Amino acid sequence: MSLNLVNIVGRAGRDPELRYFESGNVVCNVSMAVNRRRKGDDKPDWFELEMWGRTAEIAGDYIRKGKLFGVTGSLKFDRWKDRSTGEDRQKPVVRVDRLELLGSRSESQQAGSDGDFDNEF
Repeated sequence: MSLNLVNIVGRAGRDPELRYFESGNVVCNVSMAVNRRRKGDDKPDWFELEMWGRTAEIAGDYIRKGKLFGVTGSLKFDRWKDRSTGEDRQKPVVRVDRLELLGSRSESQQAGSDGDFDNEF
């Protein structure tokens, strides 16, 4: 048996970037900063997140830099060749399956909604 499951809660490091494709698909990329539990460890861990479809659209509507949210997904590695050096490169990315908006309702509504919504997507 194998398992690839990631659960993280943190704050958006930047506003989400959405890209729409001719196929009708949409992808959202955003970074998340997660503080460590131990005191004195000032620097957060940073994660790159990738969301697709309706989850991507919701993230684009409600997440803004500094917004608290949680995700469940799987870890994958984006791989490419560096154009200048020709070296193989890779970076870890969390492919999000589930998005949970956290924080106050007024904070969420200021991010771009005037109606009620379910916090889990």
